[in-house]
Amino acid sequence: MQILKYADVQMDFRLHIFYIKRIMIINVKKYKEIVAELGDKVKLVAVSKTKPVKDIEELYNVGQRDFGENYVQELIDKYEQLPKDIQWHFIGHLQSNKVKHIAPFVSLIHGVDSFKLLKEINKQGEKNSRIINCLLQIHIAQEETKFGLNEEELDEVMSKCANMQMKNVKICGLMGMASFSDNMEKVRNEFKFLKSLFDKYEELSTDNCQLTTLSMGMSADYKIAIEEGSNMVRIGSLLFGDRVKI
Repeated sequence: MQILKYADVQMDFRLHIFYIKRIMIINVKKYKEIVAELGDKVKLVAVSKTKPVKDIEELYNVGQRDFGENYVQELIDKYEQLPKDIQWHFIGHLQSNKVKHIAPFVSLIHGVDSFKLLKEINKQGEKNSRIINCLLQIHIAQEETKFGLNEEELDEVMSKCANMQMKNVKICGLMGMASFSDNMEKVRNEFKFLKSLFDKYEELSTDNCQLTTLSMGMSADYKIAIEEGSNMVRIGSLLFGDRVKI
């Protein structure tokens, strides 16, 4: 009979704990509840950043097709491993020099916060012979850590887009993230402000700008966002759950 040394047993135990901690809980019941709640008027983007491929496959197998990622390399890795009918949303802060890596396949870029970035997306769209859909990110939260255009900058970008020929990029709507706050009235007012900007430009229709998507609302505030006019929500923790605690 083989006698295991204490060090070997200790290492096996550590590996066991490591793999257990990596197990994620997929809340299929909650997913189905949210899908039924949203109906066909609000699109659900499942935020899968840092989640393993296996977890994404589980949600895919019950019908989810839109997934959101924050990091370029992670998005590329998952795109290469997962079914090609997945609609990949880039929802993080995107640097201009990284656009070329996701331009061949990304379905929607949520965080366009400068005209410079928009021009680079158009450039890479032309290189890949495709039109890349984008949302302009608006700074609505009273937090310095959030990215986005203010109202004046939005006016400037929209004006430039209307007067420039950019055939490989399309502005489909606006996106914003509310303050991380327990004050739901504050959150509601921030969503109201974003909806007012959306309404202001909704009638503008050019070849590269047709506002149809208002992306606001995450796990903690998506219900309020929908009440204020959102038709796209980004939900992660409600679907994927928390890591198993030992």
